[in-house]
Amino acid sequence: MSRILIIEDDTDINNMMADALRKARYECTQAFSGTEGLLYIGRDAFDLAVLDLMLPGMNGEELLPQIKAEQNIPVIVVSAKDSIDSKVGLLTSGAEDYLTKPFDIQEFVARVGVQIRRFAGKGEESSGGQSDVLSYRELVLHTDSYTAAVGGRPVELTRQEFKILELLLLHPNKVFSKQDIYDYAWDEIYIGEDKTINVHISNIRKKLKAVTEEEYIETVWGIGFRLKKQL
Repeated sequence: MSRILIIEDDTDINNMMADALRKARYECTQAFSGTEGLLYIGRDAFDLAVLDLMLPGMNGEELLPQIKAEQNIPVIVVSAKDSIDSKVGLLTSGAEDYLTKPFDIQEFVARVGVQIRRFAGKGEESSGGQSDVLSYRELVLHTDSYTAAVGGRPVELTRQEFKILELLLLHPNKVFSKQDIYDYAWDEIYIGEDKTINVHISNIRKKLKAVTEEEYIETVWGIGFRLKKQL
């Protein structure tokens, strides 16, 4: 279960975010000042931090670089400051995302999910868990050059098509929802883009069908997609 640190001095907003994240099955630690947040960062390990800017004890601008120095985790800034300069400044200083108050709580939870999944993927790659070559039966992906082949016959894929296959090959026994696939292949927040995913899956199947009779992608109705198991 991913652990999230919420640093927000407004009790109502802090509790609202914590309740929503816990319902989404995240573990939350709540801090109500900059100094309290710094204490938690120095003591416990987290997967993501939510950071307000206007904090007692130590403001968010001061706390952000210390979070990054202590732990290599994504930081989502939430603030009433809505100027472009504020947003650009915080993103340049190391924040991964910026939400302006008031915000939609479902969008907030979705943005948290995007950053958690994105950083989890980076961690696997940096630790050597992801090879430059992924293979499944006769399908081979070269992740460094974004090239694919089946039985030695090249398959031309778009970036999103390649990323979809890459995700499936990284976890050959897992079923991925359309949201999982969209978050990974597009690096954007999923807003119900069912048609987009269906079209890309269909295109991948057609391209693979042109070079092999084998089927590689299986639809799990009502859930999503996975690699088709070999009989």
